[in-house]
Amino acid sequence: MPQKRIGRIFFIIIIGFLFFIAYSAYSIWSFSSKNELVMADAAIVLGAAAWDDEPSPVLRERINHAIWLYDNGYAEKLIFTGGKNGEDRFAESEVAREYAINNNVKAEDILIETKSAITEENLKYAIKVAFDHHLETFLIVSDPLHMKRAMLMTKNDGVEAYPSPTQSSVYTSLETKIPFFFRELFFYIGYIISLPFR
Repeated sequence: MPQKRIGRIFFIIIIGFLFFIAYSAYSIWSFSSKNELVMADAAIVLGAAAWDDEPSPVLRERINHAIWLYDNGYAEKLIFTGGKNGEDRFAESEVAREYAINNNVKAEDILIETKSAITEENLKYAIKVAFDHHLETFLIVSDPLHMKRAMLMTKNDGVEAYPSPTQSSVYTSLETKIPFFFRELFFYIGYIISLPFR
């Protein structure tokens, strides 16, 4: 194959990949404002750090939004996700449960999983817990820029789920939002590339 033709093919591949990155970035950013307030069996709250027995600001705002969904009749149950990190005394989901109970959510309306460490595991273990309790429709709660990747995962798992990002994310300034955005872009592209090997 002539050198010029190889160079042309390589150029097309590079341009295609750059277009894919740009489109992915646009998708993540534009999807972040999508909030589907529908009646669901449960709201699944994706995990974030806990500071001993207190939720971090990121986790707290996710829990607060889930409580709002519960109080306003959009979710009958709340499912909190997230395991322990290192020497933590409590799993993220355990901390979230206690916070929700202290904010007037009935203990019997809360389910948790305590094994997950990443988003894909958050959803996998939460959905297993949900199906064990005959729950079938879900609102997914996380920070806005996290929603595109989370919803793609639920779609690929064949789960009926709707996005409901927290409306009070701590990632509001450009200084905090831009690093989170590029982190999500990296993991979103990585997830898509990995799909054929799953």
